[in-house]
Amino acid sequence: MNDIAKTFKAFRIQNDGEGYRSGIETLKLDDLSEGDVVIRGEWSSINFKDALAATGKGKILKKFPLTGGIDVAGEVVSSDCERFKPGDKVLVTGCNLSEKRDGGYSEYSRLDSRDVVPLPEGLSTRDAMAMGTAGFTAAISLYRMEALGQTPEAGPIVVTGASGGVGSFAIDILTTAGYEAHAITGKTEQFDYLEELGARQCISRHKLHWGEQPLESIRWAGCIDNVGGDTLAGISRVIDLWGNIASCGMVGGIGFNATNLPMILRGVSLIGISSNNAPYALREVLWSRLANEWRPRHLDSIVRNEVALDDIGDAFDALIDGSTLGRTVVKLT
Repeated sequence: MNDIAKTFKAFRIQNDGEGYRSGIETLKLDDLSEGDVVIRGEWSSINFKDALAATGKGKILKKFPLTGGIDVAGEVVSSDCERFKPGDKVLVTGCNLSEKRDGGYSEYSRLDSRDVVPLPEGLSTRDAMAMGTAGFTAAISLYRMEALGQTPEAGPIVVTGASGGVGSFAIDILTTAGYEAHAITGKTEQFDYLEELGARQCISRHKLHWGEQPLESIRWAGCIDNVGGDTLAGISRVIDLWGNIASCGMVGGIGFNATNLPMILRGVSLIGISSNNAPYALREVLWSRLANEWRPRHLDSIVRNEVALDDIGDAFDALIDGSTLGRTVVKLT
């Protein structure tokens, strides 16, 4: 415990008689959620969920106050768990951080060892947070699609919301894994960026016409969908026989106005992707892949911005209003 500062900075979210607010506060270790592993935070990242939580524009937190940040990576300074010792580099993504327990926007984090993943060899803590929940979600999507038989030989995979964090990593990981990736985005000015990541074809969502029939002409062998709503419904009508749709986002809405005919006549599978509560064993497998055969080849292009912990508040509105591209990492110390 001698390596832990008596006080430290954290980005705290409050909701009390003074209203909903967030900002940098000075904390002590006892202010944090219980846990058996304490780390000195090195890097975190900004996800859409983080922006909703920090601004109050989404009902993310289940209790107050909490430290924000659903991702964190750093070095163990204290551990009551035999699996970890001081000096170990580790990471956590999701696992109810900044929802039911204190998150990673802090110089120190106290964590539950059941959520802590050893940093794979070959990844720095910055690399891990450059990917964070976004890269992990893209990896789960492809992993579950392949578990149901998806192969590069079956044909191209389309990614919706492709210029966002998950979409960017999906394009990169798909092409790294040997797939032909197509991108759908409303940001046509980012076509060059998506082609740099490996997208073979870029399509403006403003020019998509799905047709109104329950089954339309086949266009893709599968999809990683970050949008939901009408986009997900339209995609379901154009996926090839025995293709898979990984549903991992809802920026286009939570409704799903579609029929089950693609499922029962074409064998299309709709797969739910929940990265927050992924099983520990799967976390270990996927972080190993992200450090090795699925390691994104364009990480430096996807990470578009770096902010210090003190400046993190300025980054949330831009993410919510859609003016950002790629990923923002947060330097904690």
